[in-house]
Amino acid sequence: MVLLILAAVTVFMGFQARNVRMSYKFGGLLPQEDSTQIAYQSFIENFSEDGNVIVIGTNDSDLYKLKNFQKWYNLAADIKNVKVPLDSLINGVEIEIMVKAVDSVFAIPQSYELIANKEEVRFEFRRLMSTAPKTQAEVDEVLRKIRTLPFYEGLLYQRNSGVTLMMVFVNAELFNSENRGASVEQIAALVDSFEAQTGIKTHISGLPYIRTEMTERVKGELRLFILLAAAVTALLLLLFFRNVVVMLVSLVVVSVGVVWSLGTMALFDYPVTMLMGLIPPLMIVIGVPNCIYLLNKYHSEFKKHGNKAKALTRVIQKVGNATFITNMTTAMGFATFIFTDSAILKNFGVVASINIVAVFVISIITIPTLFSYIREPRRRHVRHLDRRWLALVVNKLVHVVQTKRRGVYISTAVILVIGFYGLTKVQTTGNIVDDLPQTDKVITDLRWFEDQFNGVMPFEVVVDARRNGQIIKSNNLKRIEKLQDLLAEYPQFSKSLSIVDATKFAKQAFYNGDESKYTLIRGNEQSFIGPYFQSNYQTGGVEGTFLDSLKRRTRITTQVADIGTKEMGYLLDELRPRIDSIFPPKNYEITLTGTSVVFLEGTNYMVRNLFISLLLAICVIAVIMSLLFRSARMVLISLLPNMIPLVATAAIMGFAGIPIKPSTILVFSIAFGISVDDTIHFLAKYRQELKHHAWNIKESVLLAVQETGISMLYTSIVLFFGFAMFGLSDFEGTRALGILVSVTLLIAMFTNLLVLPSLLLSFERSITTKAFKEPFLELIDEEDDIELEGLQIRREVPEVAEEGNI
Repeated sequence: MVLLILAAVTVFMGFQARNVRMSYKFGGLLPQEDSTQIAYQSFIENFSEDGNVIVIGTNDSDLYKLKNFQKWYNLAADIKNVKVPLDSLINGVEIEIMVKAVDSVFAIPQSYELIANKEEVRFEFRRLMSTAPKTQAEVDEVLRKIRTLPFYEGLLYQRNSGVTLMMVFVNAELFNSENRGASVEQIAALVDSFEAQTGIKTHISGLPYIRTEMTERVKGELRLFILLAAAVTALLLLLFFRNVVVMLVSLVVVSVGVVWSLGTMALFDYPVTMLMGLIPPLMIVIGVPNCIYLLNKYHSEFKKHGNKAKALTRVIQKVGNATFITNMTTAMGFATFIFTDSAILKNFGVVASINIVAVFVISIITIPTLFSYIREPRRRHVRHLDRRWLALVVNKLVHVVQTKRRGVYISTAVILVIGFYGLTKVQTTGNIVDDLPQTDKVITDLRWFEDQFNGVMPFEVVVDARRNGQIIKSNNLKRIEKLQDLLAEYPQFSKSLSIVDATKFAKQAFYNGDESKYTLIRGNEQSFIGPYFQSNYQTGGVEGTFLDSLKRRTRITTQVADIGTKEMGYLLDELRPRIDSIFPPKNYEITLTGTSVVFLEGTNYMVRNLFISLLLAICVIAVIMSLLFRSARMVLISLLPNMIPLVATAAIMGFAGIPIKPSTILVFSIAFGISVDDTIHFLAKYRQELKHHAWNIKESVLLAVQETGISMLYTSIVLFFGFAMFGLSDFEGTRALGILVSVTLLIAMFTNLLVLPSLLLSFERSITTKAFKEPFLELIDEEDDIELEGLQIRREVPEVAEEGNI
């Protein structure tokens, strides 16, 4: 019946898992009430969402040959017509309709000139080319014309290098959802087709393209790592236990855990981000140690008395309780993320903590129940408990704890000194296109655009004059021009655009395209050019792009290179006082915003929340330890072996130049949450041995090392290789995360098997208090433990078998 209920819940979760959605937006790092997030939302409300442009570029002069230019023109038209299917309800009937994914395409063939209509006193836009060119002369004329319009230089082309680009403005609302379908793939396919037909090398980038590529990689890696985690753990289980049944049962446990984790994401409607994508393989890596501890105990108990029912009972009573506590501590460690204000971390904390507990429930139900139906282990199935290499390793550990404690302490002190020095070298940074290999096309194309146009990541400056209608005054336009000149001094920024550029463009148009008139309107020109702007703003002309409806705020829009959050922070710190010198804070409010700024603040916020949640996790686990052992000294001694690996890992990051960033931020929380499990298993066994051996501390410590050492070695090897598989990721940060967690857990195994027992022996009289003898939470059933001594006499096997039939 229990298995049927478990199967029914799994089927339900599997059904829900079909609705898991991917995240196609950058963001979620900052809380909605954060000032940077509020400023960004205000910008979107007053103007429009940034980061909705895909750029396609080339620097091949063959583009301007007639046939190639015709194909460039047609490419823009084809991209403009890209559509995706969208389900819709019409009169209660669900039908599929095709929705345009692209709002507009802007390139030299689709560019405009501005004409002053003197009769209607308004500006009009006129296409430089209304149809595909039929002669080379038409192409040459368009190129000549575009070069007389300074507005487009640095925007659509570079005069000196011959570089040109196409700007694809996508439907922002559509691209922020899964309704985007394969629109980016369609655009990329059209670009590839153009390249194949013309032989012209093209590059593609922009936030919508990068977001889609990153999301598709996350989706692919989610599937890959689930399969890899299952394959690695299956192989290791088979090597350890030499039993196909054990391997299959363990795979059933972790597979159910994966289905439940995906189902939980769907039930909570949490999108799969790079962070959330770690949870399903994490369930496998965390679930397998549960199986190992339970199965090792089952085999060791069966080896003692040969009674399967009794062995399974002991598994639930002894290791089951300890495993429950270890899973709860791990879950609570992850649950601390719920108390942060970051939506991404909250979502991760909710799903991870729920499913870690769920994996325990699945394992404690599935393993004893299934093995109650499976025939009892044979001699070869329990032979793994007596492997020579295991005995050698465990005996060596016992020997070190007995005779080399001073060496253990000296080695620990050296590691800590080096660790704290390395800790000072750790840096915090992050990139929007974080962690892709430098040879990846996404990166190489992005670097090409940065070389040619300085950057493609959105950066916005909003100027608030604090009074309606004031921002378009002549003195303010001069200040804006000065600010744009300031931005032009920095090689990190591309050409900026503002109402000033629109004004210059309009003035040139008023003077019949005279290139020398591409300047700000002077005071005496305002009276006869000004009326043209009034008319155009009301009809949604060029001014509407840069001004809010009250003409109080304006935007200066540019793009910045993906220079990393650290360098971005330095850049903003340098810019702010220089901007304040142009726009005095007492008269103006200046806001630096855009996706690049939000990402910077979000990364810094996430790092701060990480350390807060890590400290909270340590406190929570300390409380659990105090409830288990009711001894402050024991709590300190039990936490120390788990802090040493964290310091060592931080040192590795510092010396190897691996920064703390969104992709590596969970190293410490994951490692601490898992490594403390070994501590609890060890101390639970230690306390059990104390009761069996008349509170002989030395003997109890050594016996605890001998018994838990085998399970710790097994689980540490599984965890090491389980996390090491992330080294196959396309993302450098994910690779670093996997390798660092693997190393941390390996170090944690030795600290729990060497440092912890050494401390227990060194401070044996001062830590084993009466409170330790009578804990608030009991991990084992004492009466059954007393019975167990009788079960060790093989001549009483019939009596044991009789008990097992009760």
